[in-house]
Amino acid sequence: MTTDNFSLPEPPLPTLQRLNATIPADLDAKAIAKAWFAAFTRSVEAGDSQGVAKLIVNDGYWRDMLALTWDFRTFSGLPKITQFLADRLGSARPTAFALRDDAYLGLQQPYPDIAWINLFFDFETSTGIAFGIARLIPDAKGEWKAHTIYTNLEDLKGFPEKIGTLRDASVNHGKWVDNRKKEVEFVDKSPVVLIVGGGQSGLEVAARLKALDVPTLVVEKNQRIGDNWRNRYDALCLHDPLANWLENYAEALELNVWTSSTVVNATQNGDSWNVRISRGDGSERTFTVKHIVFATGLGSNDGTFSEYPGMDSFKGQILHSSRHKSAEDHLGKKVVVIGACTSGVYSEDGLPTDIADRVTASFPHHFNVGLAQRSTKAVADLDKDLLDALRARGFKVNSGIQGTGFGPLAWMKAGGYYLDTGASQLIADGKIKLKTGSLLESFTETGLKFEDGSELPADVVVFATGLGDSRAHIRKVVGEEVLKGVNPIWGFNPEGELNGVWRDMGVKGLWSMLGNLALCRFHSKHISLQIKAIEEGVFGERYSAKF
Repeated sequence: MTTDNFSLPEPPLPTLQRLNATIPADLDAKAIAKAWFAAFTRSVEAGDSQGVAKLIVNDGYWRDMLALTWDFRTFSGLPKITQFLADRLGSARPTAFALRDDAYLGLQQPYPDIAWINLFFDFETSTGIAFGIARLIPDAKGEWKAHTIYTNLEDLKGFPEKIGTLRDASVNHGKWVDNRKKEVEFVDKSPVVLIVGGGQSGLEVAARLKALDVPTLVVEKNQRIGDNWRNRYDALCLHDPLANWLENYAEALELNVWTSSTVVNATQNGDSWNVRISRGDGSERTFTVKHIVFATGLGSNDGTFSEYPGMDSFKGQILHSSRHKSAEDHLGKKVVVIGACTSGVYSEDGLPTDIADRVTASFPHHFNVGLAQRSTKAVADLDKDLLDALRARGFKVNSGIQGTGFGPLAWMKAGGYYLDTGASQLIADGKIKLKTGSLLESFTETGLKFEDGSELPADVVVFATGLGDSRAHIRKVVGEEVLKGVNPIWGFNPEGELNGVWRDMGVKGLWSMLGNLALCRFHSKHISLQIKAIEEGVFGERYSAKF
């Protein structure tokens, strides 16, 4: 699994040695944070971009998610930060700043040679309620300035989520069943938002939109919610409980879902989309919707793979890993798996999820390079014996892009790594055989032939070579011509932000929602707030990057 085709900037970490700074034993971190925040608030509320810039180090970062830019932006270096502030403070009008005097306010030292003062704050903009995080680092004179600032849109003014005391409290004597049926079926109206896919990403967006009072329909091709997990290979023992939980989630939150249904096509109609849906009973419905959210997963997941000479004469079975169900299907057979990757982090004593999501997002991806290199080396040192044993077997181990581990590989190519659940030791022990050092050339009647002339007998060949382009699902629905206007999905842009997901896709009314449970939990609200703002006429001008 090569990483040669990818590269990342490697900005230096703000180590105490590089800063020529020390941390006094009697440091009053809270007092420093409060003084910095007071000056920061005065300058921001005055629209004084130069004044704010004096409070940030030259190689600092400001990452914004919708609060000030209506986009996902990371500004690296003081000149770019200053220009962004000059362009946006006047229109966003941030105000009502309040420092959170909580357990997270104070000095943090992730490594002995790295230290910062962390602070959380709340504020408002002309249209929204927002949250921020800043990290201050010292200089040789003992002055503390911001190294990273993160701002995030949390809610829209005047349009709160209908949760808690804002839920519908009206009495509904004996009418709930009939009312739910009408709501689900959209008997006399069209949904505003159509979500393609009823996995965790689609359901979480649907739940967010329902809380914002935006009529939404989820269309799921499987017979039951959760079947996208439930029907995977048997060894994934967690997936049945997860599948059942997703089904219960949709039921408990009264989400509008059509199962055994597919979106046949969607065509543009001015600022709307005419959508045709085929249902499991053979009937069809047509709606005119404002937004289509594609929540169809990362990759095309169509089970396709590269073509090789001789495939048509191979007497065994060829399948993609996405079609694999159980090892029992291949008992007594010679199985060759082509590819060596993996087809979340949880802690009982970790941060609460709402805080963890925001803290994670507050670290710009490019800044994370140095931290990832350190943590990857530490893990590699712990796994030294296993890694040495894998190398001895000929397994081509690497430490990720520029030594950053699996994280950037996940962000940039959604693959190229394996999170070990036991197979590594089986390879090291020789219980799983390994063929490496030569590329596959062709199939024979009884196996595989490689470029070095060697052959490998096989009854079953499983391609574990990735899942293709996520935009394939979009192409099937909107067609090739519309797809030309759709931005790439996934992978970093030059600012270190992900392409295409959770925000503008390049075509009005089309959105992409994907990610693991944690990403969906957090970013489902970003998509929903944008859609709600557009529908209520309060969406501002997107301050987008031009590359």
